[in-house]
Amino acid sequence: MDKKQKMSLWALSSVPLVMTLGNSMLIPVLPKIEKQLDITGFKVSMIITVYSIFAILLIPIAGYLSDKWGRKKVIIPSLLIAGLGGVLTGWASWKMENPFLWIIIGRIIQGIGSAGAMPVVIPCVGDMFKDEKEVSCGLGLVETSNTFGKVLSPILGSVLASIVWFLPFFAIPILCAIAIIFISIFVKQPKQKKKQEVKSVKKFVRSIRKILKRNGRWLYTIFILGAIIMFILFGMLFYLSSILENRYQIHGVMKGLVLAIPLAALSFTSYVTGKKIGDQKTIMKRCIYIGFIIVSLSFLIPLFSKNIYLLILNLILCGIGIGLSLPSLDSLVTEGIEKEERGTITSLYSSLRFVGVAGGPPAFAYLMKGPDNYMMILSLILGAVGAFISIKYINPKDEDQNLSPQKQVKHR
Repeated sequence: MDKKQKMSLWALSSVPLVMTLGNSMLIPVLPKIEKQLDITGFKVSMIITVYSIFAILLIPIAGYLSDKWGRKKVIIPSLLIAGLGGVLTGWASWKMENPFLWIIIGRIIQGIGSAGAMPVVIPCVGDMFKDEKEVSCGLGLVETSNTFGKVLSPILGSVLASIVWFLPFFAIPILCAIAIIFISIFVKQPKQKKKQEVKSVKKFVRSIRKILKRNGRWLYTIFILGAIIMFILFGMLFYLSSILENRYQIHGVMKGLVLAIPLAALSFTSYVTGKKIGDQKTIMKRCIYIGFIIVSLSFLIPLFSKNIYLLILNLILCGIGIGLSLPSLDSLVTEGIEKEERGTITSLYSSLRFVGVAGGPPAFAYLMKGPDNYMMILSLILGAVGAFISIKYINPKDEDQNLSPQKQVKHR
């Protein structure tokens, strides 16, 4: 990996960092927003959910456009749109007496922007390198940047909200502007494909059907696993953010620091895993199912004790399990698909991850009306289901058979 590639990779890694901060930074602030606007827990969870719903709908389109026009031409406008959404949410919160509707509209605009940002970065990293070990290492760095954003976000969100409750909204356009500058300077646009090589929408849909028919068994499994991971992660963060204030009287920056502990475990594990897995698909599979087993078992702890320290231990173990799984899922879905179709397929994967992000907070908000054990049992079952389907349906030998002849030679 030369110096230019390293700079490009660091610049690309700023995108998941920014997009994660733009969403996760609001999680510790949600109880404060709920009180400030006098709305229900379910309503406040919609601030996270609507962002994710619109990302889900538009990510596949962004993936197609990135295959057609080029990654950089999609990423930069998307960051600009996300920044404008942040300006609207911040302005409405500052100037309006009842800003909830405009906050939701601003978050929808942010979700539209996010669809063409983080999901397009994954295939962009795949395009940068020919060596699959470097691809895995690069994706590990991107996933680490994503998870580091999750570590930083509760702290930064809590600090900003302690000054003014809506200040985190205004941080989003500033962060987007920084990412735009980095991408513009350090990421070079690859040569555009010849016009006749660009697929029409009809051919594009047909090619997707072919890919899913050929690779559906393991691709659908990875899509489901990505959704499960994000559902558990964002659901538990929403739950923890609420109970730290309401049950344990931990507020402000201290709450942000507590939320950051399990996310730091996730970030560190993700970084190490990305560096170690290389191009070994068998090791990737092992990391995925072991990660899900750890996630599932971690939720046994709070079934027997509600001690805050044991709850944090549970989430640290959960973070380690997720950190083992995520880089391996990213690498499998990127390296197992030809470069020409990579943007679209990884976008479908990112879209399913956003399904988990969208579903976690409102589902946990609803379950929080009953005993805590309901959430723990659900997470335990989902983790066990993830382990089972990864063992049964991800078969690296089958994936290699579906690669092009050149890639098959490389793997032998």
